[in-house]
Amino acid sequence: MESVMEQLDELQAAVLPMVMQYGSQVLLAIITLVIGWWVIGRISRGVLALMEKRNIDKSLHTVIGSLVGIGLKVLLIISVAGMIGVETTSFIAVIGAAGLAVGFALQGSLANFAGGVLILFLRPFKVGEYIEAQGTGGTVDSIQIFHTVLKTPDNKTVIIPNGSLSNDNITNYSRQPTRRVDVNIGIDYGDDIKQAREVLLRLAHADERVLKDPEPAVRLTGLGDNSVDLSLRMWTKTDDFWGVMWDLTEQSKEAFDQEGISIPFPQRTVHMVQAPAQAE
Repeated sequence: MESVMEQLDELQAAVLPMVMQYGSQVLLAIITLVIGWWVIGRISRGVLALMEKRNIDKSLHTVIGSLVGIGLKVLLIISVAGMIGVETTSFIAVIGAAGLAVGFALQGSLANFAGGVLILFLRPFKVGEYIEAQGTGGTVDSIQIFHTVLKTPDNKTVIIPNGSLSNDNITNYSRQPTRRVDVNIGIDYGDDIKQAREVLLRLAHADERVLKDPEPAVRLTGLGDNSVDLSLRMWTKTDDFWGVMWDLTEQSKEAFDQEGISIPFPQRTVHMVQAPAQAE
């Protein structure tokens, strides 16, 4: 019995200093972990609320929220491990090496991911707008985190990686509320330019879709090989662009026929030269 008591006393003498030394560190680490986890949750919800307030695309909410939460939790765990005396240098080195390896393996996907984040944040285009990029024109059907889906006017689906899309020129035909419509038409050199101008302006003023300000105008844009080239320039709402373009082109041809103004066919003058006869 006495030997047992002696062993307990020795164990107590050995353990008590360790408890006194490390107990406070462990308790502080646990408190830090609990409070830090709660703070990270608040930060993640705050980031989501900020993105909703700024009307950032919802497809980005989950991704950004997860990245912020995971990154902060990893930093918290490393900090807590350091508080209780765990050597974190090698741990950080392993994480860094793993991240570098993953980055090299997925560099194409990461470029597309970064491009998707830029597109969703900077918003050079939105769903429903008509754009032209990477040699393709179409209406934006959806913006994913890795690619953007376009639907062409003939109903083809085109998928463009966001990495190349964010690094190329993008023409957005829908962003501005109005667009200028140019109807280019040529008349014969023997026709009256003033008469042709009056006909075109009359057609433009008669169409309610054509805006009054700026006023429609007709400009002589060139003297071609076969025709005097005129351009009817008018402004309309973006949604009415194609309708005005097609209708006014057809109406111009019909009006010129009624007014006796000719639209010349492409033609070429060929001069025949007879070779001199060779002496026998």
